[in-house]
Amino acid sequence: MGSMFRSEEVVLVQLFLPTAAAYTCVSQLGELGLVEFRDLNASVSAFQRRFVVDVRRCEEVEKTFTFLQGEMRWAGLALPLPEGVLLAPPPRDLLRIQEETDRLAQELRDVRGNQQALRAQLHQLQLHSAVLSQGHGHGSRLAATHTDASMERTPLLQAPGGPHQDLRVNFVAGAVEPHKAAALERLLWRACRGFLIASFRETEQQLEDPVTGEPATWMTFLISYWGEQIGQKIRKITDCFHCHVFPFAEQEEARLGALQQLQQQSQELQEVLGETERFLSQVLGRVQKLLPPWQVQIRKMKAVYLALNQCSVSTTHKCLIAEAWCATRDLPTLQQALQDSSSEAGVSAVVHRIPCRDMPPTLIRTNRFTASFQGIVDAYGVGRYQEVNPAPYTIITFPFLFAVMFGDVGHGLLMFLFALAMVLAENRPAVKAAQNEIWRTFFSGRYLLLLMGLFSVYTGFIYNECFSRATAIFPSGWSVAAMANQSGWSDAFLAEHPLLALDPNVTGVFLGPYPFGIDPVWSLAVNHLSFLNSFKMKMSVILGVTHMAFGVVLGVFNHTHFGQWHRLLLETLPELVFLLGLFGYLVFLVVYKWLRLTAADAASAPSILIHFINMFLFSRSATNRSLFSGQEVVQSALVVLALATVPILLLGTPLFLRRQHRHHSRRRQLVEDEDRTGLLDASDVSVASQGLDEEKAECPGGQEEAEFVPSEVFMHQAIHTIEFCLGCISNTASYLRLWALSLAHAQLSEVLWAMVMRVGLGLSDKLGVAAVVLVPVFAAFAVMTVAILLVMEGLSAFLHALRLHWVEFQNKFYSGTGYKLSPFTFAAEDE
Repeated sequence: MGSMFRSEEVVLVQLFLPTAAAYTCVSQLGELGLVEFRDLNASVSAFQRRFVVDVRRCEEVEKTFTFLQGEMRWAGLALPLPEGVLLAPPPRDLLRIQEETDRLAQELRDVRGNQQALRAQLHQLQLHSAVLSQGHGHGSRLAATHTDASMERTPLLQAPGGPHQDLRVNFVAGAVEPHKAAALERLLWRACRGFLIASFRETEQQLEDPVTGEPATWMTFLISYWGEQIGQKIRKITDCFHCHVFPFAEQEEARLGALQQLQQQSQELQEVLGETERFLSQVLGRVQKLLPPWQVQIRKMKAVYLALNQCSVSTTHKCLIAEAWCATRDLPTLQQALQDSSSEAGVSAVVHRIPCRDMPPTLIRTNRFTASFQGIVDAYGVGRYQEVNPAPYTIITFPFLFAVMFGDVGHGLLMFLFALAMVLAENRPAVKAAQNEIWRTFFSGRYLLLLMGLFSVYTGFIYNECFSRATAIFPSGWSVAAMANQSGWSDAFLAEHPLLALDPNVTGVFLGPYPFGIDPVWSLAVNHLSFLNSFKMKMSVILGVTHMAFGVVLGVFNHTHFGQWHRLLLETLPELVFLLGLFGYLVFLVVYKWLRLTAADAASAPSILIHFINMFLFSRSATNRSLFSGQEVVQSALVVLALATVPILLLGTPLFLRRQHRHHSRRRQLVEDEDRTGLLDASDVSVASQGLDEEKAECPGGQEEAEFVPSEVFMHQAIHTIEFCLGCISNTASYLRLWALSLAHAQLSEVLWAMVMRVGLGLSDKLGVAAVVLVPVFAAFAVMTVAILLVMEGLSAFLHALRLHWVEFQNKFYSGTGYKLSPFTFAAEDE
């Protein structure tokens, strides 16, 4: 955990991997997750790299995997998690996996195709059987209709013959989807002008759809018509509606025979379909067993080839050269892993550090407790390499500032119990596998919520608030009886004065401060809100100035670590003098007034606000007495001292850097003159350059000289000075949000109690009625407490605490301009 305060030392290493063992070495590095590879082929297209063919083969296999996964989802089967640790397979296994995968995919395609064909055929047979089985009813009605119509239209005398004497009644039978039946019937009647008789009936049993597998109802129809042209129209219309048309015999005996034959074919087809589905389940079982480990292995293999594509090839084509970032503490593990992986090749892989002028990535190791706090810092910006990390201090300051705005024992306890339940259940598979985004957000910050709830309970005890109600844990420090006995309160006095004041100057009225937190008697006072406003506002200023001063002090560790000693005198010291000389003095006045003045001096107590205003105006107020002797002189001296630090802060660093740059330029010119005279031989030059490289390797990116541009340096320092000086004023005022949010939370809790619970408690004096009424009232109170006070108010306090850390605290010392170390690892592939 030592790396929590500052990022670990990261160096650039060069790996020489034998060609025969390169795949094995990189695979082992992926299992360990120690290094981040640099792309040495950035100028080479992705299609021209050495292992692009292998990557394409892996992608082809992954496409087949996608097809197999789709078949598994279609069958309603879930893929199990792979068991154990699966290593990246050897390259020769890729062909075997690809062949077996293609064979399984082809079997699934064939079996699935046969199943679909058999289901479609069975569906046709079932529809045909339904049409024939219901054809008797259709035929009876049609025959009756035809008989009645013919008897009405039969002439009394037989016609000797005519052009229509050979016409006969024809039938068209089939099935159509129910939602198309009405439109079909309407179109048939209009197109054929009534020269037909159509009958539609719904099937008695639902038939399984061959595509979706869901049961569906069909409409069978039987159409009788006269004339070949009418028949052609009917067939075209049924084709347009995608109707299933089947042959329909005129004789009932022929229809019964055809129906028996269809039922026998359906029974045989169902047996064949059952065997097909059993074979399909066997194939899916093999896929369910083999696919999960294959997916992990192919993903790892593809990742290895993509990493190898970032390596360059040596001139002899006998090894691959890679560059990677690695933590210094992991170098022995890296060397050992490469030796073990390349032992079979006969040539050991080589690792050595190389100098680099680029800024290394930032590596801060976290655990399940510190990960959420580090995430808060990284959301603002990843720290520069070996910059002071604010996360260890955020573990305390963030929950505390949140609790200052959210202080309530009851609300904090509910939040603490909710977080504690997540912490206790964090190892359960069902909890880890939950996919709800809101739940995963809460679960990832469970330890943060735990501390936020715990600190809220602590500040709730200080405020003496539990669901907006005060609790008398200790005896009150105020005595009403002593005030009543010594003040002579009579019945007439009490009748004329509904509000009574407790005078702490009266003997026995004020017995001493409350042991912990605010005295519960203040909850009964009319000036309760004024008292809390004064207390919380001053507390916010004290916490804010302390927090900002701590941020400035943390900048000292950055300057000393990077060897920027001039910044201690030219930046950090002026910043502390400016901040503490003005706002630190304000904090001193608040604390001094608390400790120096007593209740007897309350009537003539001076105003700190007026003193602070007079401090900047270099004036004094006759009606506002001084807190201590010589206060005006001290205030004037502090203002002058603070103003004197502004030009130091503005010009100190640029002038020093300019002088340093000139000094280095002169030294460089002298060295170049000596080189021209030949005082240094070639060997000395090489030794000196080698020593310089080693120094840069020890401190990568920190000692090289950048081009000095005076205008940019002055502009940057001017922006920093203006931001700090104005920020001290605005940031101090920004910390008053602690007072505002705390007041809002307390008043909202009070309103919720008064509008819900107090009304429910006063509805009835009878015990039974009150118990029945309180059930829905308490349910409403609980729901609104969780929804409004815990969720909405908690989110508001969280965002304000986040702003105080990002803007008011971290900008005093934290740049956040780095980038994370993203090691090459298979951890994501295993998941």
